[in-house]
Amino acid sequence: MKIVLIYLLLVKATLTSFSGLSSLPVIRGDFVVKYHLISDRDLNTAVAAGRLGPGPMGLYVVSVGYFAAGLPGACAGWLAMITPAFLIIPMLRFIGKRAEHPRVKSVIRAMILASAGLLIFAAVPLTHDAITDVVTLAILIASLALTAFTRIDSIWVILGSAIAGLLSLVF
Repeated sequence: MKIVLIYLLLVKATLTSFSGLSSLPVIRGDFVVKYHLISDRDLNTAVAAGRLGPGPMGLYVVSVGYFAAGLPGACAGWLAMITPAFLIIPMLRFIGKRAEHPRVKSVIRAMILASAGLLIFAAVPLTHDAITDVVTLAILIASLALTAFTRIDSIWVILGSAIAGLLSLVF
């Protein structure tokens, strides 16, 4: 029964999101706050594990399932991740030309803004858990500044942050 619950919670999160990490607020609300299946630290680790490898941005739901219930949970997460792909074709067939209507476009824009707000709301507690000292705070501020105000590719920001974090452990 727990695996079914994990699948349903993850499929709810993946169906109500537009891109990989926009399901994060829903997953945190269900898995950490409501059902206490994982901790904020587990969720941080799942997001990091999902982002480290190649593949879709939403791959972290497999890691969330794993932290909640081991290998069967990971399978439930994988099924939840691919379910929207199987549902999108009939949905697109149904929506068809309706997607060009100005009201539909306005609804889509509003949903994107709402999901951005939810993502910020979910990121604050996760950031609080991840920022453990002055060095990680400095890495956060430098990464944010480089990403927001320069045209440096994000891979270099990530690599530089990793090197700075490793150097802080050595020295």
